[in-house]
Amino acid sequence: MTNPVSRRFEGRVVLVTGAGGGIGRAVAERFVREGARVAVNDVEEGAARAVAEGITSAGGTALAVPADVSDAAQVDAMFGRVEAELGDVDVLYNNAGLIDTARHFLEADEAWWDRIVRVNLKSVFLCSHRAARVMVRRRRGVIISTSSGGATRAHRGNVAYDATKGGIEAMTRAMALDLAPYGVRVNGVVPGFINTYGLTGEQLRVREKTVPLGRYGVAGDMTGAALFLASDDAAYITGQFIVVDGGVLVQQRSANVDTFPVEGFPRVEADLP
Repeated sequence: MTNPVSRRFEGRVVLVTGAGGGIGRAVAERFVREGARVAVNDVEEGAARAVAEGITSAGGTALAVPADVSDAAQVDAMFGRVEAELGDVDVLYNNAGLIDTARHFLEADEAWWDRIVRVNLKSVFLCSHRAARVMVRRRRGVIISTSSGGATRAHRGNVAYDATKGGIEAMTRAMALDLAPYGVRVNGVVPGFINTYGLTGEQLRVREKTVPLGRYGVAGDMTGAALFLASDDAAYITGQFIVVDGGVLVQQRSANVDTFPVEGFPRVEADLP
């Protein structure tokens, strides 16, 4: 573990969901580098334990708390364990979610919709509600959630995913109003093209051409915005989102590198029942 630039989260307890890899892992490790004690959640127990063990072996303080955050009983048990072993949660980072969800609307079904809504949106409600009940009594706390450009734009083949991200942003604004009088701030981050899939070669180079800053992001690019929103530097910010996308959302462009191209749409005559 590298020496931290600061220890601004010394004494703080941070819970990061979906931290077994990608953005969640990078955020958890950055919080530790800046002094926090971190609870590492993931639905995959092995992933959560690997990240936590990596942190502790490098001298940080981390606790693996595997749980399905779309299940209320597991969420309550997870928070209970964090509170017992690390202390009350000062910062909740809602990052858990499904991203490999592409399915054309005409091929969608109820089970597909329910699973994505449960994991991506219900989990944010459950974790935020559990955290807020403790934070309001202490008159302080921060809740941060991962959204997507799909909350305000649209991805082909991702009706359910985009609906959940729009829901997260609406929920964030509403929670910010409800919790502000108690000293609890609620914000979010909007990742752009973050290369958590391990894209390489020509496929990566083609997609990078659509990014004004000229490259795909990496998980570490998300940590600065997350930690800023959690810090005292953002003490007067609530109900807001920081976009971290290399300039993608500010431009007008064609969908020439869409990950769900029109060629993949179902043919009404042949593909639909």
